[in-house]
Amino acid sequence: MLNINKTIEEGKALVKLEGRLDTLTAPNLEEEIQGIKEGLTELVFDFGDLEYISSAGLRVLLAAQKIMNAQGTMKVTGVNETINEIFEVTGFSDILTIE
Repeated sequence: MLNINKTIEEGKALVKLEGRLDTLTAPNLEEEIQGIKEGLTELVFDFGDLEYISSAGLRVLLAAQKIMNAQGTMKVTGVNETINEIFEVTGFSDILTIE
């Protein structure tokens, strides 16, 4: 299960994720991102309560990064040790801005 809490304010979107970002839940996040990308200059993902991310979740993050490369910035915050290790192994730590 994945809870998505998004806040949009003056071209900046904060997307807080709680739970698991996997094959079942990644389409939900993808849909949310498609709905907010218009006019967005900053996208921040808060992973403070995210427990797990699968390759499907990584694919959604990569797609979001490509969109934001063309129109602004994207960063990921609150990454726990487990997810950080996944980012390191997959090379996503070189692609994403992680704080």
